[in-house]
Amino acid sequence: MSDAVDQILAQWQKERPDIDVWPMGVVGRITRLSRLLDRELKDFFAGYGLERWEFDVLATLRRAGPPYALTAGALNRAAMVTSGAITNRIDRLAARGLVERVPDEEDRRSVRVRLTDEGRALVDEILEPHVANETRLLATLAPPERDLLTGLLRGLLESLDDTAIN
Repeated sequence: MSDAVDQILAQWQKERPDIDVWPMGVVGRITRLSRLLDRELKDFFAGYGLERWEFDVLATLRRAGPPYALTAGALNRAAMVTSGAITNRIDRLAARGLVERVPDEEDRRSVRVRLTDEGRALVDEILEPHVANETRLLATLAPPERDLLTGLLRGLLESLDDTAIN
């Protein structure tokens, strides 16, 4: 069976047979897959009145463990967005009562973003159905294929120096 990327590669092969475009096959599939997964996840989170990025921030705070608080800088590194974007995201979540800004107990010059009880309850409500949804999205992969894909993607991320969230 062929996919849309195979068709693109065939077109390049016809038009420019002098160039080996194999990287386009990998990057094109990853890019297309990312867009499809983004759309699926957007639809899922919309069912809970959230944007995907909102869940990402809330989940980052939740998995940090008690007291469910991080600096804006730590959230920024985890989200891979600009500092202005993370400030906007925090403002929007705070306006909804899902996070709050609190003074850092160890460094009074710093502020931490803390998950509110309402924010924690929302993450806990969504987490299990979210995992079930992602399981559905990956259901076509047998366990050995999932393990292989996980290892390959991990290696690619490591090669591009994406090895830590902090």
